[in-house]
Amino acid sequence: MKSLNDILQGVRTIDRKGATDIQIREIKFDSRQVGAEDIFVAIKGTALDSHQFIPDVVASGVKAVVCEEYPDESVDSRHTVLIKVKDSRHALAVMASNYYDNPSAKLNLVGVTGTNGKTTTVTLLYYLFKNLGYTCGLLSTIENRINERTLQATHTTGDPLQINALLAQMVREKVTHCFTEISSHAIAQQRIAGLSFNGGIFTNITQDHLDYHKDFRSYLYTKKAFFDHLSPDAWALANIDDKNGRLMLQNTKAHAYTYGLKKSADFKGKIKEHHMLGLSMVIDKTEVWFGIVGTFNAYNLVATYAAARLFEESKEETLASMSQLESAEGRFDITYSQSGIKGIIDYAHTPDALKNVLETINQSRTHNETLITVIGAGGDRDKTKRPQMGRIASALSDKVILTSDNPRNEEPQTIIDEMTAGISTENERKIIPILRREEAIKTACFTANKGDIILVAGKGHEKYQEVKGVKHHFDDKEMLIKYLK
Repeated sequence: MKSLNDILQGVRTIDRKGATDIQIREIKFDSRQVGAEDIFVAIKGTALDSHQFIPDVVASGVKAVVCEEYPDESVDSRHTVLIKVKDSRHALAVMASNYYDNPSAKLNLVGVTGTNGKTTTVTLLYYLFKNLGYTCGLLSTIENRINERTLQATHTTGDPLQINALLAQMVREKVTHCFTEISSHAIAQQRIAGLSFNGGIFTNITQDHLDYHKDFRSYLYTKKAFFDHLSPDAWALANIDDKNGRLMLQNTKAHAYTYGLKKSADFKGKIKEHHMLGLSMVIDKTEVWFGIVGTFNAYNLVATYAAARLFEESKEETLASMSQLESAEGRFDITYSQSGIKGIIDYAHTPDALKNVLETINQSRTHNETLITVIGAGGDRDKTKRPQMGRIASALSDKVILTSDNPRNEEPQTIIDEMTAGISTENERKIIPILRREEAIKTACFTANKGDIILVAGKGHEKYQEVKGVKHHFDDKEMLIKYLK
């Protein structure tokens, strides 16, 4: 049980009805899960406004309700404390932090945001600091980790109660550093309000999630809001080679730093050699070999190095440990067949990410082989990406198999048609449409010859395919290995 007064510390309340010197068992924002000893937070969502359920939870005997609008006077709320706030989402996040005794303030928390590179960067940071002798936590798209334990991740960034519960568990288990992805949805929906960050990293920004944010400017300034709210004690680190990198740092109160490969920066890297198995780079005047591929990953490596240095880790130990690191699951993940065919799994699901991966492959190949790309696009998501994905795949590959990704509630053929619309007449001959993803991967494997390269893009680490609201088991790497045999 927790004091309601303690839970409400820092919450911007407009009005209260009833005494708040009571004990609360749990905070809930799903009306179906509310118990009599709980507090219910009513939220206006994009599809559902849970204020409509306040009469039901009050009738069930809930102790308190936080809302943006009081229920109708016909609702008998004499035995329920009502608290009116301007923003229920923000209130929920602050309340969650208070309920779990502000765990983010008891460890070093670093948030990584951007369109691409979030998962790889937080994963590199987690393993680097683990190798440096720290007890670490990880909150990522692929998985959540507390020390050596792995917990399944359901969202890029969880809800405020999930986040704070995990951070509280980390504190109990003596975690000193936690690295977390910060999605634009999480920022817009106030899921990270109330958290104390020691540092924030901006990777890059390109078109994504315009189905939610409606336009690029909204998406851009949502990302920027994360840095605007960092404390003066924190640090903010931005990719200066991205044209919006400087914007991210404009209004931050945190100590601002930059990193990059091209422009003058506080932390600068330089690629000496590209290989299919890794990179030779110079960072801080020291040449290092990394078993991680691609220019896009060179940025992630420099960001990781910079973060370590901002935590005052030594240059020598940091670079030595980084040279042992591997990329995250489903990120330029290479598999070889016995006949010498290279299969690559990558999560690239935005135009920029797909372009980066294909350019990396083209930089490292002989061009005497055939590059076959298997690609789709997610249903019920930003449709404006689809023609761009088709155009990029066809321009940078020798053959392209257009197929299903996670079609969700859309028809796969419609998605493929929209991808095809971006393909130039001269590249149409490269295209083979195959609706079933397994059949598409099988066809790529059976038509490839010794030395050829197959890129299966879009789903990466995912172990499912979502069709008509149902998630079926599906693993790109599993399929690639099966058919490469």
